[in-house]
Amino acid sequence: MGQVTVRVQEAPFDLAAESAALAAGRTDIGGLASFVGLCRADDGLAALVLEHYPGMTERAIARIAAEACARWPLSGCTVIHRVGRLAPGAPIVLVLTASTHRAAALESCAFLIDWLKTGAPFWKREEFAGGRDRWVEAKSADDAAAARWSAPPPDGGT
Repeated sequence: MGQVTVRVQEAPFDLAAESAALAAGRTDIGGLASFVGLCRADDGLAALVLEHYPGMTERAIARIAAEACARWPLSGCTVIHRVGRLAPGAPIVLVLTASTHRAAALESCAFLIDWLKTGAPFWKREEFAGGRDRWVEAKSADDAAAARWSAPPPDGGT
């Protein structure tokens, strides 16, 4: 299994610094895929508040990162998810995957973000102008996207 980094944090992350750290000193990486999720201002959203159970969340993400490394020939991956109160436009999540082959990097990155949207133990509450708020419900579109990963990749991920 390649290098796996998992962090849950309030602080912003630096895409360039995290990419450089994942690829540092490596000459076997042919592709580095990245996904950065941002907080949208849907329906007049003023802020998104993300909560989690420390320790449990990191272990759950580490398990799925290990699964990604088992399914695809990854040189490494980084998953950083922010918690706390985030304003629209703020980065929420970073997923980086590195592999000898671009397809493995891209597919594993998609796998990780689909899982984070549907299975990661985070609780999200939306705050709106005027003090109204609501808890975010699971979306069937996210479940459908994640369902494509229920079978192993037909070509072994290479």
